[in-house]
Formats: sequence, structure tokens, C-alpha cells
Amino acid sequence: MEMACQLQRPLGCKVATMDCSRLRIRPTIGVLNSLESNDLAIARTVAPMRASSDNSRKRPRKSAIPRTNVSAPKGFAPRPQVGRSTQKKDRDPDEEEQSGSSQSIKSRTKLSDDGEARGQVDADLELVEKLYSNEDERDEIGTMMLEETIVYDDENFEKGRVRNDESLQQEKISEFSGNSCLGASKVQGQMEKLVITENHKAAGYNKKVGVAMVEDDASIGQYDGQSELYDVSSTEKKVEMEAQARRKFLEGLANENFASGIKFFVFPKVIKADQMIEVFFNRALSLLANEPDVFISGAFNNWRWKNFTEKMRRSDLNGDWWSCQIYVPKEAYKMDFVFFNGGNVYENNNLNDFSKPVEGEMDEYAFEDLLLEEQRRGLEKIAAEQAEKERVVEEQRRREVERDVMDTIRTQAKFEVKKMQEACQRVMTSAVESVDGLWHIEHSLFKGKNVIRLFYNRKSRALEHSSNIWIHGGYNNWIEGLSIIERLNKSEKYDGWWYVDVVLPDGALILDWVFADGPPQQAKVYDNNSYQDFHAVIPKGLSEKEIFWLEEEDRIFKKLWEERRLKEEAARKKAEKTARLKAETKERTFKRFLLSQKHVVYTEPLYIQAGKMVRVLYNPFNTVLNGKEEVWFKCSFNRWTHPNGPLPPQKMVNVGTGPHLQAIVEVPLDAYIMDFVFSEREDGGVYDNKNGMDYHFPVTGGISKVEPLHIIHVAVEMAPIAKVGGLGDVVTSLSRAVQDLGHKVDIVLPKYDCLKFDHVKDFCYHVSFGWGGTEIKVWRGKVEGLSVYFLEPQNRMFDVGCIYGRNNDRDRFGFFCHAALEFLHHSGFCPDILHCHDWSSAPVAWLFKEHYYKQSGLGSTGVIFTIHNLEFGAHQIGKAMSYTDKATTVSHTYAKEVSRNPVISAHLYKFHGIVNGIDPDLWDPYNDNFIPVSYTSENVIVGRKAAKEALQQRLGLKNSNHPLVGIITRLTVQKGIHLIKHAIWRTLESNGQIVLLGSAPDPRIQQDFVNLANQLHSSHSGNVRLCLTYDEPLSHLIYAAADFILVPSIFEPCGLTQLIAMRYGSIPVVRKTGGLYDTVFDVDDDKERAQSLGLEPNGFSFDGTDSSGVDYALNRALSAWYHRREWFELLCKRVMEQDWSWNRPALDYIELYYAARK
Repeated sequence: MEMACQLQRPLGCKVATMDCSRLRIRPTIGVLNSLESNDLAIARTVAPMRASSDNSRKRPRKSAIPRTNVSAPKGFAPRPQVGRSTQKKDRDPDEEEQSGSSQSIKSRTKLSDDGEARGQVDADLELVEKLYSNEDERDEIGTMMLEETIVYDDENFEKGRVRNDESLQQEKISEFSGNSCLGASKVQGQMEKLVITENHKAAGYNKKVGVAMVEDDASIGQYDGQSELYDVSSTEKKVEMEAQARRKFLEGLANENFASGIKFFVFPKVIKADQMIEVFFNRALSLLANEPDVFISGAFNNWRWKNFTEKMRRSDLNGDWWSCQIYVPKEAYKMDFVFFNGGNVYENNNLNDFSKPVEGEMDEYAFEDLLLEEQRRGLEKIAAEQAEKERVVEEQRRREVERDVMDTIRTQAKFEVKKMQEACQRVMTSAVESVDGLWHIEHSLFKGKNVIRLFYNRKSRALEHSSNIWIHGGYNNWIEGLSIIERLNKSEKYDGWWYVDVVLPDGALILDWVFADGPPQQAKVYDNNSYQDFHAVIPKGLSEKEIFWLEEEDRIFKKLWEERRLKEEAARKKAEKTARLKAETKERTFKRFLLSQKHVVYTEPLYIQAGKMVRVLYNPFNTVLNGKEEVWFKCSFNRWTHPNGPLPPQKMVNVGTGPHLQAIVEVPLDAYIMDFVFSEREDGGVYDNKNGMDYHFPVTGGISKVEPLHIIHVAVEMAPIAKVGGLGDVVTSLSRAVQDLGHKVDIVLPKYDCLKFDHVKDFCYHVSFGWGGTEIKVWRGKVEGLSVYFLEPQNRMFDVGCIYGRNNDRDRFGFFCHAALEFLHHSGFCPDILHCHDWSSAPVAWLFKEHYYKQSGLGSTGVIFTIHNLEFGAHQIGKAMSYTDKATTVSHTYAKEVSRNPVISAHLYKFHGIVNGIDPDLWDPYNDNFIPVSYTSENVIVGRKAAKEALQQRLGLKNSNHPLVGIITRLTVQKGIHLIKHAIWRTLESNGQIVLLGSAPDPRIQQDFVNLANQLHSSHSGNVRLCLTYDEPLSHLIYAAADFILVPSIFEPCGLTQLIAMRYGSIPVVRKTGGLYDTVFDVDDDKERAQSLGLEPNGFSFDGTDSSGVDYALNRALSAWYHRREWFELLCKRVMEQDWSWNRPALDYIELYYAARK
């Protein structure tokens, strides 16, 4: 077939061609390296070469024929669409553009006749014209093809290069990218041709449609008498020779592998990332010898990246060789694959699979990072989708609530209007238009206006002798209160009468009024119709009353809706501020937690980021490694469970001339915590492992999250439903803090008959089981957001009206502990931690280890035992210490104070002091309903002033500007009652005020304080009040109002009073003991101690147990109030900003929980 096309101008030539120029396109049979089996090439004419003196110096042109590393032999399948969308993004932008263009070309109709072919060529030439319209591009086009014979050698063949025998000049063939439908070529420089192929199938294989060469029958153009054209026959010859050389090379590889019994080979021999390869498989040498179909199935990087399955085709190589093309992604460092028949017959290298290494930028470690990054992106996408779903659900919920509220408000507006209608109706029965001789209304004076003139005769009335008369009025039974105030004038028309012009509001049905001798706030004498008021019917209003009531309903609705909106807006802003303050406090505490070990170890940066480098700085001077010649750093991640295992030991190096040593670590993307210890040698020796706890630093920004622990508390107290002392507060507050950190917490508690069930939500029956000779019913509910199981023995052991105080308390609580473990066992619980408290639930420790530890699901459970007060149940505490995995008490100093006790001293290696915290939601002056003004540290002075005035008014104290000392305590010997009495008298002597709230469990002590109260209330009634009871709302007001809170305990394991006081901006005055010493730092004596813990001084403290110690602290406190008021107010602000919540203790307890399980 031969076809002529009119060419308007040569592509790449600026001058016009002669009108007689024609193109001839004739089909040829051949193979072009860069083409797939269905490609048609369009060749372009070459611009005439301009003769010039520097022509020989021009740079060599690139090959006009793009070639790839790979040519598809007869029988090959089209290149599979392997990979993901991410590959597409990684392609070169130029390649993307070429790919898009080729897609456009390839989508054209196939050539089936001369007319179609002519239209196709014209369109393609037009496209070529566009691609090469740029002048610079035209200069690059038209490289002359060399006519010398082209030969191949093995090395250059695989590299995609050809060699010219005469000049050994190498021309690089374009690399095949596998992504473009335009032969999928990455063309170096500018293309000389566009290539399109068309698939012609016959006799079971693909016919090759060769390059359509362009011939010119006439002269195309002439410059200086010369014109140059491509030698088409030379190009065809090269194509043929390339195909033959390639086939010969592949035949050699096939014969070599077959002779060695190797079942497969790949071409190129060295697989490189981001390229197409050909896989050849010899069916005859495999288990698939008799199978009609052959498939290859594989993936990359140990089967972890981009699976593929391709059907192989019989190749044109000699022998039973089958082949297909596979794209190797740029992320590959290894290719894994097997062959099979499409069913269940496999050739898998004797179950070992086949694999080939891939050269590229990726290796095993880089690939792990890539997977983690992919996982992070996936998690971020999931999180974003989840957030959007939650937003949509929340928006839908908000709209539903809004609709419900709107209906409620509309109903309320209708109800209000109905009430007003009924009230108006009652008034209208007594309303008239005039009363003879007393008052009347004239309407006619103001026709068309909403004004009436009201006449009043004061004769024989209460205002008979008044010189001024005023009307105080309203309308519709005073619907808007007092809205009409006018002065009456003397009437010239009626002797002795007075009048006033009244403007009636729209919708007025009834006019309501009284007369007075002056305006509001000044009037003394009234004429109010014998307390019935005056009422007059407005005739015009009666005709519009239906409209008025509809408008009134709408007005009330809008008013209520606006009130709700403003209330919700205020609540939203307050909630946002509360959340912000909590987050800021938590952030400060977390930073202090990270810096708490800086004297031993810290990191740079302080906040460790996943996927980043971190420098660990260690000071062995303060550890067991002091003086060692070497220090080795041993590290891992995720509580030593990271899949890559521990990092190789790293010898630490000096940092400058200081005492610190350093090690640098790359933190993996899937880390959520960094774990490390230090040793004197690479292989061990002496270790610094933080007394068996190891060092752990949190990692942020990772894709892996900490696996939540499951903690179960077994306790006999829980605030607020069963609280006697601080134990109940700790159980609730610690549990909430740990749960807020993402862990699961349950509590098991006796079901007392004195429980405060109004604080239990969703209370319901759960299950029953038999144990100890009785049935035990288990109930379930929510307390302060915590899941609680209540055990109720049917022997009524806990139906005694109290928590403590029975002669058989030890037996009752021992029974409860054993029943609690039975319940957990029968219910299939597998907690990570069992946490028991004080003597009352101490039996859990030994009962669990003796009877349940080895039972199914409980073998990995750790036991934590907390001592809240060693004064009670020493025997049970000592036995629990022997069995527990870790033990705690409620402050560092108290742990030291009891360390010599025989029940403790033998177990110091597992004994830790952790300071208690307070619940920041329960004790929050910004959201406290028991104080008159909400406040934060920003307005602490204003809020506390209002609270003091409210307390003085409530308790009958003088409203005076004097220091106020508060005492909130149980009146026991432990609390220092003799020091309390002395402080009361000392405060009164200093012209201060004092308030005590508390009661004594001992009747003798209670009576003693009753007598003291009577004496003080008599002698100092305006400055002292002793409230000898328990009153929680009053305690909130005292904390907010008192300038100082006194806590003179003889011993105090922790103490919460001083912590709550600081939360409210009240300054603590305490004795140095236990937790009081750990939390209160004297403004004069403890500056360095506070600074070492990242704190500032926050109170006044004293030693000793006599009155002189109290005087030392109290005198300084009162003097500061009197003489250093500005400094004192700054101190109030400072203590409010310190965090004494469970934020920090919860982190310490979680570390202990993990250590108990290790």
C-alpha cells in the first residue's frame, strides 16, 4: 500500500516547502527496539541543513530512533499495569506529558483503509508539528543516521547501547519506563519521531507493523544548493540487525541456563529498580512440564510490596521457554516469585520460592522506613476520615438537639402566652372604660393615633392634697412591668380634674395603672384602687388581640431562644478555656516530668520525635557507674518489644569537658517510647537500670500507639459513693487519671447498704456466683466515668450501715478480697495489674499469688500494693509486702519515714514513694458552684475577695479586711489538735479571723472542741467560727476565702488539704512531715529544694511539735499579709499555677505498672 499526503511545510523548517512536496508512507516489516507489538511509528521530514563554517563544530545529535533496554519478542504479552498510584506521581513531569500525549495518539482509530490512514497521518503530523513548534526543539531535531554497520557486544547490549564498528561511537537508546502508552519511553533530549503501534493478530501471534518510513518524491527544499534526507534503508537495516542481535543474545542466555538446569532467567541480567524486565521460564525443566498454561506470581521485598500475577506466553526462543514482562518498582530491593498453572500446581523452588536481588536506592532498612511512612499516611487518612465522620455525626446530633430544643421553647412560649391570656381575661372582667366621678378616657381627640387622654379626679382620694400627680402604668396586666411614666396636668375643661396623654404600645388590650405623688423611687403616696390597680379596656386593641397573642408568642420564643444561645455560648467559651488551662497545665507538668531526671539523664531535643535523631546525655557521677572507665548505652523501643529488637550497644563519648556522656540514636517511625539502660562494659557488668525500672522516655509523632494496660483496683473505699478518708479519693482520682491516658480501669467494691447510689449511673445487675457458702450477686455501674463492679454477698455481710467500725472488719474485708478474685476468675478477666490498697484489701496480694496466679489468663498479671497509712493493720500490710510485685506509699518522705519499720525494711528494693494528687475537675475554682465568683490565676484576687465576703456573711463574721486562716480537718491526735488550738488563739491575737471545719470521731475530743467553740463565739464572735461537722460545700467556700490554710499534722502520709488549698490560691502553713514536706516549700528556707524539682516556693512550714514551731510559720505568714500585700498576691497567683493534680503521679504509676509486669 502506498499513500500520498500533501505536506504544507516541513516540520522543523521555518521556510515553506514547495507545493509539489509529497509524503509517501509505505509499510515495512521489522522490529524496533522501543516499540511494543501494537505500535505504528510516524517519521518526520528533516529540515534542510544550513551550510556554515562552524557546522562541523556542532555537538553530535542524538539518535533519531528511540530504543529501550528491552524489546518484546514474538509471543510476549503487553506490558502489565503493575504498581500503584504513587508510582505515577513519582514519574518525571516531562515523561508524564509525553505519556499523556501518547495516550491521545493511541486512542485514535486504527488504520483499515487508505482514507482512514490518510486522516490518521494528517492528525499525527499535526500533533508532531505542535510538539516541535519551539525553535530550540527544532534545532535539536534531525540528527543524521549513521550508515555504518551496527554491532552489539554483551555488555553494551544489556546497557541498551549500540556500537559503530568504524568509530566505536555509542548512541544511547532511550530507557524504557514502562509507564507510557507511547512506547513508554524516557527520551533523552528531544524526540525525532513519535511512535504508535497497531496490533494485528494472526495465526496466534502478533504481527509487527514496522516503522513507516517517510519518502519524498520531490525536492523538499534547498539551501545553498544542498538538501539532506534520512537514509531510510539504513534505518531499516539497523532495526533488523538490532532484532537479530537481541535474539541471538537471548538464545545464548537460554542455552546457557538450560544446560545448567536452571529453570529461569531474567533480562537484563542485573535487575534495576524502576524498569521493565523480561522473565523467561523453561516449562520442560519444571513441575509444570505438562501444564497448558503458565503464570508467574510474585511480589517484592520478601513478598511485602506490590503483588503481581501475570500469564506467561510461549516465546520464540528455541526450547520450551515462556516469557512475560514485569515492571520493577523503584521501591524494590528484592524480587520474589513462583510459577504455577493458574490452579494448584506450583514450581516454587522446593517451597523456598525464587528470588532475585534488585539494584537501586532501596535496601531492607530504607524499605522498613518506607512501610512505616506508608502506614503513617494510611493512619492519618483513616484518622481524617474518622474525624470527618464524627464531625458529620456531631453536626447531625447538634441539629437534632436544636430541633428538640426549638420545639421545647416553642411549647414553653405557647404556655407563657396561655398564662398571660388567662391573666388578662381575669383582669378584663373588672376592666371598664370609665368610673363616674373618678376617671375616664377620651379617644376622639387623637383619631387615627395610638394615643388616649386619661382624666383623673383626685377629690376624696389619697392624692387630694398632692401638688404633683404621676401615672405609673403598663398594659395587658403589666406584661412588661412598669412601662408608662408621665406627669398629669391640671384640666381647664373640668374643675378639679387632672389629665395625661398616654401613648399606647401596639397590641395593648388593657391599660393598667396607678396614680402617685411622684415618679418611681420618689413617690410616697399612691392611689392604687385599694390595691386592685386601675384597668381600662382598649377597644381598638380588642379587635387585634389574636394578632397580638401570636406576635407575643413569637416574641417570647425569640427571647427564650436568644437566652439559650447566650447561655450556651458562655458555657462553650468556659469549657474551651477550661480545656485550654488543663492542657497548658498538663504540658508544663509533662515537661517537668521529662526534666525530673536531668541530674542523671536527659535528651536533646527534650521531646523525642519518631523518625528523627535524638542525643542522649548521661551523667554517671550521680549513679552506680561513677568512676567507670567506659559507659555503654543499650537501647530499644516500645518497652523493649520493638520488632527490630535492641539496638547494638553503643559506647558513650564525652561531651566537651563536662561530666556528661552522649549517644546518638535514630528513632524509628513506629516507636512510642524509648527504653535504655547503661552498663560498664559492652557485654554487661554493672548496670544503671534505675533500680530495676529502666529508663523510659516518651516518643511523639509515631505511627504506633501504646498498647493500653488493663488495671483492676480492689478497694473498700471509693469517692464519692463510699468515702471515709483519703483512700477513697485516691482510688477514684488515680483511676480517672490513668484512664485519661488511654488505659482501661475497673474497680471492684463491696456493695454497702450505705452507698450513695445517687452518684452511680447505669446501675444494673451483672451476674451471680456461689462462693464461701453463700451466693454473691454482682452489680455494675459507672462512677465518675469509671466502671465499677459491686459485690453483694447474700449473707448480708456489708448490710451493716457503715464501712468501718464493726468488730469483724478484718473478716469481712478478707471475705471480700477472696470473693473479688473468684469473680475475676469466673468472669474470665485477664488484667495486667491488680492494685490493692491498705490493710483492708491487702489479702488480694497473697491470695492471688497462692491460689490464682497460675490459673489461665492470670499468669502475666502483676500486683501493686499501696500503703496509705501504716498506723492501721500492720500485720496484713507486712504479709502483702512479701507477695506484691511492687509496693508504693503516698509520698517520698513518708516512704523514708517508714522504711525502718520491720514490715517494710525487708522489701525496700520494691518500695516506692509517689505523691498523691487531687482531682482537678472536682476542685476547680473556675467551675465551682459552691463559690460566688469563678476565677483562675488571672483574676484570683477578685474571686477570693468575693468568696471571703460570702463566707463572712454566711458565718456571721465581721466584714473586715483582715487575714483569714482556715482549718479543714478531722480532729484527731494525728492532725495536731494541740497545735490547732494554739494557732486559733495566735491568729486572734494578731487581729485575724479564723474558721475551722471538721469533727472528731472520738466523743471526748468532739466535746472538748464544742466547749472551745462556745467560749470563742462568746468572746470573739465577729472573728472566729468553729463548724464542728462535715460540710463539703462549705469546705469549698473556705478554701476559696481563706488567705491561709493551716495543716499542723504530727504525721501525714501525704495530705490533700494543702494541695486543694493551693488549687484555690490559698497559702498553706504546714508542719514538715510526710507529704506536707514533699509538696510545700517554704518561701524563706526551701528555695534551692524547690528549684531542684523545677518548682518555686509556695508556702510556710515549721519543724517540731510545740507552739514555737507554729508561731514561726504563722507569724511570717500574717506579717506578709499585713506588710507585703503585693508580694502575697503574687504568691497566691503562683501557687494556683502549680500542678498538684494526678497528671504527674499517674505517669509514675504507669511506669510502676509496667515494671510490675516485666
